[in-house]
Amino acid sequence: MELVLRKADLLRELQLLQGIVERKITIPVLANVLIEADGGEIRMVATDLEVGLRSRCEASVARPGTVTIPAKKLFEIVKNLPETDIRIEEDKGGVKVAADRFDSRLTTQAADEFPAVPMGADDYPESLPAAGLKQMVKKTHFAITGEDTRYFLNGGLLVLGRDEMSLVATDGHRLALVTVPRGGEEKPSKKKAAEEGVRVILPKKTLSELDRLLAEGPDTVLFARGENHLFFKVGERVLISRVIDGQFPAFERVIPKSNDKHIDFERDKLASAIRRVSLLSNERSRAVKLQIDPGKVRVTSSSPEVGEAEETLMVEYNGPSLQVCFNAQYMLDFLTNVETEQVVLEFKDDVSQAVMRPVSPEGYEYLYVIMPMRI
Repeated sequence: MELVLRKADLLRELQLLQGIVERKITIPVLANVLIEADGGEIRMVATDLEVGLRSRCEASVARPGTVTIPAKKLFEIVKNLPETDIRIEEDKGGVKVAADRFDSRLTTQAADEFPAVPMGADDYPESLPAAGLKQMVKKTHFAITGEDTRYFLNGGLLVLGRDEMSLVATDGHRLALVTVPRGGEEKPSKKKAAEEGVRVILPKKTLSELDRLLAEGPDTVLFARGENHLFFKVGERVLISRVIDGQFPAFERVIPKSNDKHIDFERDKLASAIRRVSLLSNERSRAVKLQIDPGKVRVTSSSPEVGEAEETLMVEYNGPSLQVCFNAQYMLDFLTNVETEQVVLEFKDDVSQAVMRPVSPEGYEYLYVIMPMRI
């Protein structure tokens, strides 16, 4: 194999492939990127056996071929090269990477040791708005657990209806649900997301890598489901994910229907108060208490080891007084990712699930269910 290509083209693709490459290196070849050179392009593949990415870029190929190159080292070399053409050439069981007056040689592994990765779907029946998909990922991914033995919770549930799409994530203590329209400017309907369409669980890593691809600014994402894999076509790149075969919890049952009390907050003021007060919370529980009284909410925390803190927020509330305790980080996760200036807290009592949502969301529905803590 022998080829020449522009640094900027190669660097862009290698940067996206870095997130896919196996970090634990249980199988040495998974630390490599597979490069196939032919015609006027190179095609690159990285996989960790659960998630894979195929990409391509233009190249002047003098001699076609296929090699696997250590992905991290290749990326670091290319990143530090000057803005010029890069020459890649097979040489005595390795690969030369050169540019300008720089020369290097990387060891390689046999291409036939690299695991087979599906090329992509033959047909992509679903077209998804990229902007809506990005909103869904951003506002739910933090609620996915990465450690639960119930593997079906290690991902988010994607529900595709005819007119709208939803993404749901939960770790058993909180639940994030976003619904956006699939086209046009119409607002999502109020019907349940689960009533129609495709339902698939997307692994947490798949969502993270999809978010990175969406940062490139495409208008639409094509989606298809195979027998064992999910395929997302983003421009010229294809993200491939194994299907999580499991039954996602019936999330509709978790959403409370009888929360009869609500308080509107200025998002920034509430987030700042929780962030400051939680500095003196118990490091393990991260608990903050909301003492809710007519006209005000007092945010407090205490820890025998470090002390206590409180801050009072003035609000419009005329209901009964009560005290409810939440995990500070769970509240901040929502407040950091929601974009409206006003948010509402809906609750029933100090033991039932509370709901947080934006006030007057723009073009999407965002609902966050959070369980109170008992301490």
